[in-house]
Amino acid sequence: MTIKIKLFLLSLLCFFALPAAAELEIDINGAMRAPIPVAIPRIITDSGAFGQLFGIGSYASKIRGVVMADLDRSGLFKIIDEDSYIEHLSSLDERPTFNDWRAINAQALFQSMLSETDDGKLKIDFRLWDVYSGEQLQGQSYTTTKENWRRIAHIISDDIYERLTGDKGYFDTRIVYVSESGPATKRVKRLAMMDQDGENHKFLTSGAAMALTPRFSPNMQKVTYISFSGNAPKVYVLDLETGKQELLGNFPGMTFAPVFSPDSSKVLLSFAAKGNTEIYEMDLNKKTSRQLTKHPAIDTSPSYSPDGEKIVFNSDRGGNQQLYVMNADGSNVERISFGKGRYATPVWSPRGDYIAFTKMAGGEFYIGVMHPDGTGERVIASGYLVEGPTWSPNGRVLMYFKQDRSSGSHTAPVKLYTIDVTGYNERLVVTPADASDPAWSPLLP
Repeated sequence: MTIKIKLFLLSLLCFFALPAAAELEIDINGAMRAPIPVAIPRIITDSGAFGQLFGIGSYASKIRGVVMADLDRSGLFKIIDEDSYIEHLSSLDERPTFNDWRAINAQALFQSMLSETDDGKLKIDFRLWDVYSGEQLQGQSYTTTKENWRRIAHIISDDIYERLTGDKGYFDTRIVYVSESGPATKRVKRLAMMDQDGENHKFLTSGAAMALTPRFSPNMQKVTYISFSGNAPKVYVLDLETGKQELLGNFPGMTFAPVFSPDSSKVLLSFAAKGNTEIYEMDLNKKTSRQLTKHPAIDTSPSYSPDGEKIVFNSDRGGNQQLYVMNADGSNVERISFGKGRYATPVWSPRGDYIAFTKMAGGEFYIGVMHPDGTGERVIASGYLVEGPTWSPNGRVLMYFKQDRSSGSHTAPVKLYTIDVTGYNERLVVTPADASDPAWSPLLP
């Protein structure tokens, strides 16, 4: 193994029940609560039995299915079984009989209708009701092409989530990650992208060169990642619209751990040279770079705070890997982690209230969170290998990759999981092959 590869691997390890009320709302900031029961009747259409299967009714069924799946997967809502419904709504203008919905313990009711416009588009109107008070919480209408039905379903899910929780949803988003295939000794790793529920999957790179640690730009136009197109890892930026990629900066050595600034104008990265790794900031418009850390230790895995004024990173300057926070210009470096074990891959929450991280202690890996000042540290996931946390855009959910211990010659699969920030509701995210290094997009524009 060459000195360059040894140095890269070392650096990579471093980064690696509600009361009746007029306003129905869930408090999502505290501990995980019992999910709120929501009734989602079939979407009303004017099609007959044939249309229900093959015409506009088929879109109604698919949209409803995605909305129910989104809300159920969040862990904050319980979709009431349709077989228990007493009332069957036949018109959007029909005011629900709320006693019938209270009788099955529904606390929120989604009433909707789908129609087809003269130019062949889908038009969906819906109302969200507070069953206890009988008041309408929200009414909305969307018109879209038939090809866009799935995205409209996610947008409706976000509307319901936001109205009932007071926080933005995260369903109309995408995930970029590393798709893995092949034997352990000759692993093929290429970039892939999908909707947050695993649908609309596509590959972004061919796999000819190994790709690692993709990260979205906040404006959703680009992805930055590591590519082993030569003998050393380099940071590239991929334009999602044009498919073009460019090498980031004219660094003579190895670069890795890229991440965009909140305004998408800069990229933080680590540069390794002469046995030392430092954090640099690259201005994408001016094509200039500046060194932010100056220390003989390994400094890597940087992540901006949501306002761009602070940077969290990990460093072994204290003897082993710990988390540090500094100003965006590299000044005022302060250590924030003091627990047992090693800390890596810190990622600042979009809300600014937490920093997620990977922790290695006692032969196990952990995903944890702490406040930016280092207080309130707690573990929310653990396993033989759990690593690479990434935040949903509302700061409520984390995604990461996990691998169980291999058995004999059998290599355990590497899979993506999501979990609520409270540490509840861990869910598998299905991908076509093994998956690692996820990054969650902002809400789609």
